[in-house]
Amino acid sequence: MITTLNLTKRFGDTLAVDGLTLEVKQGEVFGFLGPNGAGKTTTVRMLTTLIGPTSGTATVNGHKLGERDIDIRRTVGILTETPGLYDNLSAEYNLKVYARLYEVPDPDGQVERYLRMLGLWDRRFDAAGTFSKGMKQKLAIARALLHEPRILFLDEPTAGLDPEAARLVRDFIADLRKEGRTIFMCTHNLDEADRLCDRIGVFKTHLLVLDTPAALRSQLFGRKVVFHLRHGDDALAPMIVEMPFVKDARWIDNKLLVTLDDPEMHNPDIVRALVGAGADVQFVGELRHSLEDVYLQLVKNA
Repeated sequence: MITTLNLTKRFGDTLAVDGLTLEVKQGEVFGFLGPNGAGKTTTVRMLTTLIGPTSGTATVNGHKLGERDIDIRRTVGILTETPGLYDNLSAEYNLKVYARLYEVPDPDGQVERYLRMLGLWDRRFDAAGTFSKGMKQKLAIARALLHEPRILFLDEPTAGLDPEAARLVRDFIADLRKEGRTIFMCTHNLDEADRLCDRIGVFKTHLLVLDTPAALRSQLFGRKVVFHLRHGDDALAPMIVEMPFVKDARWIDNKLLVTLDDPEMHNPDIVRALVGAGADVQFVGELRHSLEDVYLQLVKNA
């Protein structure tokens, strides 16, 4: 659905996006992570034809950037970090303006559908300027979806929302994925990216890494399994580390921490070895690094 090849953007002497090459598949929720000023929003603006690239190429839903920009605009929806609503107009009229601009076949029906879906129908006659930040964000999401785009660009979709509103937006994004829509999401909320995104790209002017959250954890930290034992035995760690599939084993407070690549395959072998050595295994759990650990390590290395 989205492909870029050496996509680059300069503002004078400042290099904002440096040779971005990636592919986002149909129906995928793709997380675009990076610090402030990394070039994420600039990338979204290029892919939605709001600004042109300095060099490189991209296609969005089969339409080439710079050649079929109007077709790209018709097929994408965008939620910017600042919603930019008409504050003096009602929520309903805000959406009707955009529905007519997008030539939506049934503007009244679409406006009602999304206002109800996002819990704003009872406030439809109220001026958008009287809405809270969370309500404005939901109204802007409704606006981005009125013309039923196959690709949705979300720039910080839950920024500044209270927990209840943020959860509603996350659930809504999950529902959109079930419909087969492609979602390109810039976010600083790493827990949100971990839960919603099929793959993530960590970006700082150029693409640092691209993979699933689970694969990135494994690449950076390996997989670590904690074997909780009734009693400690310093001889167990040297015994376990001799097993060919174990990378490391160490003893910490009656817990044996083992690093290995495929716990699902080899955990039973380790349990059998521990029991054979006389250890009482109480339970086994995986020590999971957060996506925040992965992100901070990658940005630090960059």
